[in-house]
Formats: sequence, C-alpha cells, structure tokens
Amino acid sequence: MDRDAQPAARIVFMGTPDFAVSSLRALLGAPQFEVAGVVTQPDRPAGRGQRVQISPVKQVALDADLPVIQPLKAHEPAALDQLRAWEPDFLIVVAFGQILRQPVLDVPRIAPINVHASLLPRWRGAAPIQAAIRAGDRCTGITTMIMDAGLDSGPILLQDSIPLDPAETGQTLHNKLAPLGAQLLVHTLEWLLSGSIAPHPQPDNPALITHAPQLRREDGALDWTTSAIAIDRHVRAFTPWPGTFTTWNGRRLKVLAGFPSTAPLGFAPGLVARTEGTSLEGLGPLAVGTGGGVYLPLRLQLEGRQALSADAFCNGAPDFVGSTLG
Repeated sequence: MDRDAQPAARIVFMGTPDFAVSSLRALLGAPQFEVAGVVTQPDRPAGRGQRVQISPVKQVALDADLPVIQPLKAHEPAALDQLRAWEPDFLIVVAFGQILRQPVLDVPRIAPINVHASLLPRWRGAAPIQAAIRAGDRCTGITTMIMDAGLDSGPILLQDSIPLDPAETGQTLHNKLAPLGAQLLVHTLEWLLSGSIAPHPQPDNPALITHAPQLRREDGALDWTTSAIAIDRHVRAFTPWPGTFTTWNGRRLKVLAGFPSTAPLGFAPGLVARTEGTSLEGLGPLAVGTGGGVYLPLRLQLEGRQALSADAFCNGAPDFVGSTLG
C-alpha cells in the first residue's frame, strides 16, 4: 500500500440535464474522487404523453449505484441533513436548476464549485449557451468558480474558451461545452487540492456583466422587423429548445432552419416571396422579408403537422407565398 497516497476527495454532485452528465461521468472515472451522493431535480412529466421522466443525471447515478435525493428545494431540512451526512469535501454544481442558499453552500469542507457554460462575468444566468449565439459572440467557453449566494457571481478558478462556428446551434454548442466543462472540472479540483490555483474575483465592471435569464417557450417568437442576421441567430440559438416560431393564417408555424442574406430585395418584414428571378435563386425556394435583408427558411413545421422542407411545405400550402408572417 502506498503510504503517501491521499484519500479520495469526497464529492456530492448536484445536476440535472444532459449537460451535467459529462461532468458526473468524469468524476466517476477519476480514482482521486469519490462521489458520495447525487442531488437532482424531482422527476417530472415531459413530452406529448406527459409521462413522468427521470433526469439524465439521475439515470447515470442509478446506473452507478449512487444514492440520489430529489428535493423540491435543496435547503429543505431533510435535504440539508443528507448533504451534511455525506460529509463532502466539495459540492459540485452543474446545471442543477435551483439557486442555492447559503446553508447549502456552507456544507462542503473545502468549497462549493460550479461549472458554468460561459466566460463569466458574461452571460450569468440559466441560458448562457443560447445567449452567446443570439448575441453573435465570436467565442464562449467554460468557467469554474467558487459559488456564493449571488447569481453566478462567485470568484473564478479556471476558464477555457472555444470559437463559435458561424452555423453554431444551441445543440452543437452544448455538445462542445459539456465535455469541455467536465475536463475543466477535473483540472480545477486537482489543482485546488494541490494548491496550484487560487480563486480570483470576477471583474466588477458593469459593461462586462451580462445576463441570460431562463428561457420560456414564448421567447421563441420571431420578430420580422429585426434583421435577417438577428433572425438567423435566434433560430440557431433556440435549436432544439425552446425553438422559434411565427404565425401564419392564425396558426403557429415553427421555423426550424434557414439562413440569412443581406441582399436588398425590398420585401416588407414578414412577407413570403419566391426567390425565382432574384439573386438568391437556387439557394432556397423562399425568402421572408425582415427589417434588414431577407431570411431563407429551409425547414418549417405547422402546428400539429410534421416538419417539412420549404419546397414540400409550399407544395402543400399554395397560398403561403404572398402571405405575411407574424
């Protein structure tokens, strides 16, 4: 037996969606850490059938035979008692879905650590991935920080950045940042334990601090008076959730994919026109006027119907061209 070997650091992991799974699996695969327990959101109905579903984090925890609790609020007395009973060195929080009060943050022996999907202090809040794309940021990344009672305002430990692809969607960026967050989390814990890093305060310049509040389905509504570039960012950022939509003939019409053009065709905002005979012919069958340029939708879905290509949609709705959306 190695007399110099250090005991594994005890961890309580708090997370809920797919984004947190990579971090939990990274901790489970690292022998220097011991996950003593997992806290995740309560099971909730989801999907068309509204069947009760467990969170992705809970599924990983059950597969690994880890104890799981699912309090409505993490500061509930029973939940706090369990957190303390696990005697963690670290509380690791990754997209948990609740704002934690000070009694919870005081539980770990060393520190509560958060993995956040932005380069703080830019995009504090619940939806940083979507916010970065919608704002047209050229890069984003991951921040690990020591949590305080504020909203993503704690001191920073490590950061790592990646460029945003011009065609980036919420899903593709999620898939890049989740493993990056897991990698940075492991480095953060290792270097904290070795004394190689120390927390430093976030910049307090108000010009650098932006917020990304929790998204609602209604936030997906498209405003055709904004520019085609803004429409494109909106669609990509909200793919796959909450999705973007407009209205046509009094019904909700989802805009699933497309691309912008700055071609000055002079179409009124929301007007649907053919691209035949224009400089955009061959790039897509349709163009929708915006407040600046035009947007070319490639995939549409009318409420209650299946998703269709723009060509197929027009074939089934001959009155679509010439109508005004929104």
